[in-house]
Amino acid sequence: MQHRPRKRFGQNFLRDAQVIEKIVRSVNPAGQQSIVEIGPGQGAITRGLVASGARVSAIEIDRDLAARLQQAFAHADNFQLHEADALRFDFSSLRPVAGRLRIVGNLPYNISTPLIFHLLQAGDLIDDMHFMLQKEVVERLAAQPGNGDYGRLSVMVQYHCQVMPLFEVPPGAFFPAPKVDSAVVRLVLRRHIATPARNTRVLGQVVNAAFGQRRKTLRNALRALIDEGALTSLGIDSKMRAENLSLEDFVTISNALPGGAPHGQ
Repeated sequence: MQHRPRKRFGQNFLRDAQVIEKIVRSVNPAGQQSIVEIGPGQGAITRGLVASGARVSAIEIDRDLAARLQQAFAHADNFQLHEADALRFDFSSLRPVAGRLRIVGNLPYNISTPLIFHLLQAGDLIDDMHFMLQKEVVERLAAQPGNGDYGRLSVMVQYHCQVMPLFEVPPGAFFPAPKVDSAVVRLVLRRHIATPARNTRVLGQVVNAAFGQRRKTLRNALRALIDEGALTSLGIDSKMRAENLSLEDFVTISNALPGGAPHGQ
């Protein structure tokens, strides 16, 4: 019996064999690596990951699909299934004995941003992440200052990761075909941050406030956190808008705030 895609889980199953092969090649899985696949669906990408010899932990929320995956990969001793919601999953429970986790997923568009932020909280366990996302989300992830796509997602993900857009995927590669274009992106977790924030929670507060009302100048958008004189003393023009600030500028502001101390990071 064929599985009927469920809207509530944002299911769009990848069917194009060439795209599937291209994704697996981009991930380049290898034996002894620990790979976590989020939302394996019908196992299109899973097959290539398991065939590589890597240890694959799959997280699937749909119980019908989970049962099919369990049956399909029952022969593979390097495959483990977790029937769970990835947004609530404790990724530290998959901490490998050696090395770090590699994350792979064709993510439902409605949870992609919160899921990326959830994964960043476990960033010390992760080596890299390969995601199929809505093309617009990938553009936001990679956007630079001065670009209309540049925002909270750009700053916070680029603080933690090197963002590498790989290739675009047309709607026809999926069933059912989504109404938007998709793209695959590689996020490589940074092990050394040139300008580190003393407290990443405070950095997040600054970025949220700055982009909360994009049309406002920094003087107005950050009024509750820092005054105009303090911004000027940091070498930052208070008349600029958030989209014109570099990642380093945001870090500079957050480190100047009372909460920007090492504890609580």
